Amino acid sequence: MDATTYSISELASLSGTSVRTLHHYDHIGLLVPRRMENGYRAYGEQEVRRLQQILLWRTCGIELKRIKSLLDDPGYDESVALRSQLDVLVHRREQIDRTIENVRDTLRSLEKGNSMTDSQRFEGLKRKAIEDNERAYGGEVRARFGNHAADEANAALLAMDEGTWNDMSALEERIKELLTAAMATGDAKGQEAQDLVRAHARWLSLHWGDGAYNVEAHRGLADGYLADQRFVTYYDTACGNGATQFLHDAILANTTAD
Repeated sequence: MDATTYSISELASLSGTSVRTLHHYDHIGLLVPRRMENGYRAYGEQEVRRLQQILLWRTCGIELKRIKSLLDDPGYDESVALRSQLDVLVHRREQIDRTIENVRDTLRSLEKGNSMTDSQRFEGLKRKAIEDNERAYGGEVRARFGNHAADEANAALLAMDEGTWNDMSALEERIKELLTAAMATGDAKGQEAQDLVRAHARWLSLHWGDGAYNVEAHRGLADGYLADQRFVTYYDTACGNGATQFLHDAILANTTAD
């Protein structure tokens, strides 16, 4: 082997991942090494660079299926991807720094025998929601819609008053009720489905802020729901098998692409 070729155990040690993980990446076609005459896997410079990209995307919270799609895209630009990943990581660090300050403020308040005000608790609740969303979906959202759209959505959430927050939470539950009722009709274009899509559009508007909603983004999000097992699990668990597919179909049937 030359200096730029690694065995699977060597690459695992170099990258800080496991041999089992590399076996899995090979199995799903995400990182396929060359095979030596003796049948052993051999990873060259190209595979090492691809693994670096995989691990960076995983750090940003992107699922493996989506990473494979990105890396296999003929239009994939490594430089652009790295800049995007860097933006996500810097944003995540800023979120963590704010959380640390919030925890310190809470500790100082407790040590002084003071209790947090309802306003302070509410602000902490909003920041936690943003951090949870960034951790679960931030990388995907920023890769799909861009950093500006993600930052605007976070800003809209931070600016939200408690009444609107409660309305949004109630609307989320209402959407699940409407989805269950619309599914029972089996008609993705029916009145129940139309009511569902309007409620979902309103919920997105609250999340994204005034003027940020548009039909194209709504339809794109519907496709994203169907492609992401996390959303499939959420809606299908709450409303029954096939709920995510029905929601997707209803959104596309009752919105008009420009």
